[in-house]
Amino acid sequence: MGEKQHRFYLSFIFLFCILALNAQHTTINKGGEKAPAPGKHKIMLIPFEPRLYMSEIDYALNKESKLNSKQIKAVFRDGINEQLYKSLKSQHQVIDLMDDTVKTKKDLAEIYQHLVLEYMKVPDQKNYKPPVKEKDENKIKNGQIVDESNTDQRFMNAKINTPGLVPHLYKTYKSDIFVFINQLDIKSSNSGGPADATTTTDGFRKLVVHYTVYTFDAKEINSGIAETQFPVALNDPKKIVNTYFSKIAQIITERVNLALAASKTK
Repeated sequence: MGEKQHRFYLSFIFLFCILALNAQHTTINKGGEKAPAPGKHKIMLIPFEPRLYMSEIDYALNKESKLNSKQIKAVFRDGINEQLYKSLKSQHQVIDLMDDTVKTKKDLAEIYQHLVLEYMKVPDQKNYKPPVKEKDENKIKNGQIVDESNTDQRFMNAKINTPGLVPHLYKTYKSDIFVFINQLDIKSSNSGGPADATTTTDGFRKLVVHYTVYTFDAKEINSGIAETQFPVALNDPKKIVNTYFSKIAQIITERVNLALAASKTK
């Protein structure tokens, strides 16, 4: 190899190393994780409190799966977060507070202490505005008091009563978007409620997830319910999670991304 060729070869190797190091520097942060690409976010998933699991079909689920009520609740509580994690991770970084660590358990317990959960009108997703607490509007009709404020569908919304909570989580986890799962409803196919939960006739049951999405500065950018149906004959909690919770997760993911896109244009 000639001297000029040798110098060119060394220069090429040196330039390649510089470019490789620079690329690594721009994609890896101090913690060893890949840094978010432009437009991506770091999303934290907060599971619902166990007391906010409302099911009309646990008897049928227990009969087939042999899982007790606590175990069934655990499968669904973990399942919605798991499916959301899978749905969101292709576009964003995701932290799931269902992870079984001392730190996340402590922070989760503290989060629950600083939330006010209350039923509000389900917002219009086509023209989203954060719901606000309504005044009681009782009127007298036919000699009886009628509450006219409950004519619209309601959902369990999460309001933060400690202004520093979300900034604290942002500082601790570097997450800038927070998805609160507030409540899970599993409804039987008939209006009779739990008594009809074991019916085997053709029909569907309903999954309803109540949720709220906040930014790092505690701004509510989306909330409401995501729902889907599943067959009456399906009584395996894990199959319900894998097949139908994924549909719920996709609905919430699409709404989160639309809300983030809308916030950029404002």
